[in-house]
Amino acid sequence: MGYPAHWEADAVLADGGIVHLRPIRPDDADRLREFHARLSPETVYNRFFTMMRALPARDVERFTTVDHEERAAVVALLQGRIVGVCRYDRYPGTTGGEVTAEVAIVVEDGHQGRGLGPLLLEHLTAYARERGIERFSASVLPSNRRMLTVFRSAGFEVERELADGYVELSYPIGVTDASLEVMRSREHRAEARSVHRLLSPKAVAVVGASREPGTVGHEVFRSLLLHGFEGPVYPVNPAAPHVASVRAWADVRDVPDDVDLAVVALPAPLVADAVRACAEKRVRGLVVVSGGFGEAGEEGRQRLAEVVRLARDGGMRLIGPNAMGIVNTDPAVRLHATFAPGSPPPGRVGVFSQSGALAGTVLAEATRRALGLSTFVSIGDRADVSGNDLLQYWEDDERTDVVLMHLQGFGNPRKFARIARRVGRSKPVVALKSGRGAGDAAVDALFASAGVVRADTLGQLFETAQLLALQPLPAGRRVGIVGTSSALAAMATDACRSVGLKVPELPEPVRQGLRGLGSATDTSNPVDLGPLAPPGQLGTALRLVAGSGEVDALLVLVTPHPQQDRMAAELLAVSEGSELPVLASFLGHDGVLPQLSLAPDGEAPGRGSVPSWSSPESAALALARAADHAAWRSRAAGTVPELPGFDGEAVRVAVAGLPLDGAWLPADVTSRLLAAAGLRLWPAERVRTLDEACAAARRLGWPVGLKSADERWRNRTDVGAVRLDLDDEDELVEAWRSIEPFVEQEGAFVQPMAPGGVSTVLRLVEDPAVGPLLSLRLGGVAADLLADPVTRTAPLTDVEAEELVHAVRGVSLLRGTDVAALEDVVLRVARLAEEVREVGEVLLDPVLVGYEGVTLLHAGVRLLPPGVDPERGPRRLVDLRSF
Repeated sequence: MGYPAHWEADAVLADGGIVHLRPIRPDDADRLREFHARLSPETVYNRFFTMMRALPARDVERFTTVDHEERAAVVALLQGRIVGVCRYDRYPGTTGGEVTAEVAIVVEDGHQGRGLGPLLLEHLTAYARERGIERFSASVLPSNRRMLTVFRSAGFEVERELADGYVELSYPIGVTDASLEVMRSREHRAEARSVHRLLSPKAVAVVGASREPGTVGHEVFRSLLLHGFEGPVYPVNPAAPHVASVRAWADVRDVPDDVDLAVVALPAPLVADAVRACAEKRVRGLVVVSGGFGEAGEEGRQRLAEVVRLARDGGMRLIGPNAMGIVNTDPAVRLHATFAPGSPPPGRVGVFSQSGALAGTVLAEATRRALGLSTFVSIGDRADVSGNDLLQYWEDDERTDVVLMHLQGFGNPRKFARIARRVGRSKPVVALKSGRGAGDAAVDALFASAGVVRADTLGQLFETAQLLALQPLPAGRRVGIVGTSSALAAMATDACRSVGLKVPELPEPVRQGLRGLGSATDTSNPVDLGPLAPPGQLGTALRLVAGSGEVDALLVLVTPHPQQDRMAAELLAVSEGSELPVLASFLGHDGVLPQLSLAPDGEAPGRGSVPSWSSPESAALALARAADHAAWRSRAAGTVPELPGFDGEAVRVAVAGLPLDGAWLPADVTSRLLAAAGLRLWPAERVRTLDEACAAARRLGWPVGLKSADERWRNRTDVGAVRLDLDDEDELVEAWRSIEPFVEQEGAFVQPMAPGGVSTVLRLVEDPAVGPLLSLRLGGVAADLLADPVTRTAPLTDVEAEELVHAVRGVSLLRGTDVAALEDVVLRVARLAEEVREVGEVLLDPVLVGYEGVTLLHAGVRLLPPGVDPERGPRRLVDLRSF
């Protein structure tokens, strides 16, 4: 092939379409000639500065035969045709100094304005960096404004000079924060647009629409009709002249009008041909509800890879296979392309379900609870469109206030955390992650870092979402409880305190007002009004408690009451006039009672409606999650700070050429690597004999410490594997004899005595599910046995590093020490994992936190094969080879 496999990629364009990118090859000669022939005279002149109706044979050969080193080119292909080319030619004589290459881009006229030029430039720039190119230059005609904009908006510091009638551009191509931000901003817009195209089609075809009720194709087609889709719906069935009294077409290519979305409901072996036909029809998006792919063994995986390849070659984004379908309740669209029962009303919640089987339950439960949805997507096999794509879309969607996600995996966990963290600042993301188990702490860390609200059950998912969708976030954790049952109030109080909420006593003026109501038997908080309290007294009591200034939320408990409707009306009136979240527990009622809804009959409850739980425990748990999210959102996001003394280039040089086999690096290499990151290890020498230990102690200087190098015993003072404060050789000889049973395999370390401090352990591990995982805990024997580490995912901001340190169990032991220095160590280790993706594990054990500074007594680093970094490389979709 002549070039690395990761130089091929599929990527999303600015308008939501897909294009395939790869280096040019000699067999592209005919494609290149045809591409050139389709270019307008103006585009040819802008590229070559002369008119050229056809490419001369010598140019075709030169352009298609490159070495991918000194000369390289990337082509964009759509349905097998070249639609864009970006190339560089390295300037001769640039082996010293800044290595420069000249770059040129040309895009077919019909595809200009789709973001293809910037995308090609991103990929070629990444490949050039790998080949040691440091700077790009380009000559552009002043009239070629589109190309000037491509270079100007790439996120690099571009130097411009007008010379000989051309605009001469030059800029360094190293990755910068600005270039990453530009790339991610384009990625966001493109992926959001691609989902919008799927969810807002003008015309839909159902390929495999059957006349037989109960079949998937028939039910999808009927659902589109019954829910009033605003555009035409075309049934495609070669064996039927009509379906549900609508004319059917034998082939999607026979449909006389444009088709934006095709829902494919065919047996798995027939899906590939259907996708091929959709590509020829220029359908813009696909939903494949058919099964028999990833879950059907090797043959199914091969089918899946073929379907995805055909979809991408045709420029189409794909939901599924094994998808339940999609829903968009926007009155201008009314898309209900699913065969699942349940018809939730329009609302403000976007729902993503990774499990096709669970998707039907999700829709049914949303319908039962009257939870209004903006959009719903069942993703199935997640072969193309993913939860990350949906997050990109919902971030901009004005009809979505809350996001619900059922997740089985993350795909690209770094990207998920980055997007979810951004979305969560304005729209809560509530997630149910399947499969609690050994790796669950990693998922909790990812969600905590990204501000994702985690639910443990499907019921909790909906209960939390309903509160977040209908009521404001609480400003704190103080709850005012008002009810008609002392027993229920006691249960609610216990439930609140068990989930970290506070139930404060009310001030005397408020209690005096409550006593004036006559029916109140307890006014301290919780407030008990008695089982037959008049509705008006409930409203008055709630307003008194809400206005006390001592509570951040109201929890209302109502037992069966002869005037229950009026009780609900009073509660709703209080909610409308309050800035505090108001939630209720009407025993035996989940969701929103009609009397607690601000929406007309038949519509989803709107903002200000009061959600109800059948038990106070469920209400308290939902409120605690809302309070956690409010606290996360109210904290400053922080920044990933510049770290003085962190030399990224020296870090990369330190690992260059080292084996990526997971073995611990030699001590000198570890020391050199950490020094490049600004982390200085306390001196230590590994020894295997007493004579070596004595010689090392003389070199390092007395007093010294002697400890087993075996990780099992290295910090075990309780078993005699560590001896400290050895002042001379006599004491060292005695110490050696005591630790000899622990040094047979690994030897021992001799170190000069370090300043005193509190022992902590910092560890970074590349977790396969969530990416880099940082954990911190106190050290020492007792802590080793009792303390669970606090864990977060990288990258870390300065605020998150501070939170990590202060969340350590037993943090009071660090009071008065230099915790800022420990936070600096945490940030440097996190940055190390971001700069060098080969880092599979870093262990600093112990890190002594003193009154001034920290001391790193021991460190270990392991390297693993990194793969392609999807976060710092150019935009790309999931590699087809992963299927």
